[in-house]
Parts: sequence; C-alpha cells; structure tokens
Amino acid sequence: MCPNFRRADEPPVEERTAIMYAVVKTGGKQYSVKVGDTLKVEKLDGGVGDTLTLGEVLYVGGDSPKTGSPVVDGASVKAEVVAHGKGEHIRGFVYKAKKRFSRTFGHRQMYTQIKITDITA
Repeated sequence: MCPNFRRADEPPVEERTAIMYAVVKTGGKQYSVKVGDTLKVEKLDGGVGDTLTLGEVLYVGGDSPKTGSPVVDGASVKAEVVAHGKGEHIRGFVYKAKKRFSRTFGHRQMYTQIKITDITA
C-alpha cells in the first residue's frame, strides 16, 4: 500500500501511538504481554485477587523500546491472580522392548491464571 494513502477508519500518522507490551519470563517460559491480557502460567504463589510483580522483563516495546541483557533494569509487570487450576489431562506411555514391560500414566499440570494490570519501564 502506498504510504500517502490510508484507510478511512485509520488515524493519521501523528495520532498513532505504539501499544506498550513486554516479554516476561516466568516458570521457564517467555510470554509476550500487554495491559489487559489474561494468560495461564505455571503455578505461582498468591491467592485469588492478589497482585503479583513479575520482575524478569526481557524486553519492553512501545514508543521507546528497551532490550535487556538479560533483563531490563527497573522494568516490572504487575498482574492480578484470577484463578488457580489444573490443565488438561496428558496420557503417557512407557514401553520397554523385549522385557514385557509397559506402563501408562496421566498428568495434569497446575497453573495460575493472571491478568496483566500494569507495565512499568
């Protein structure tokens, strides 16, 4: 699309603002989050309604992006605990050839559902 043309519902370039988002690390996984997102992460301490601070912020994007090595200094993400629960059931199977051994097992991983309330850089 030509840069001189824009859709009727699209604001002019001067009025556009970049949405602030962050990449956080928790439970050995990385998540890209923005304010208002709800996501399931590995089980965290805290009751329903408590506010948590996720301190391992790897990247903050928006008007002035910041990259950490490995974390961004002074950046944090605040989240509210929405619920705790168990994930879906996973069936596992172990089999040893020539030994007449087989075993099935199940597992349900515990999770915490959080809602992102604030990103500070």
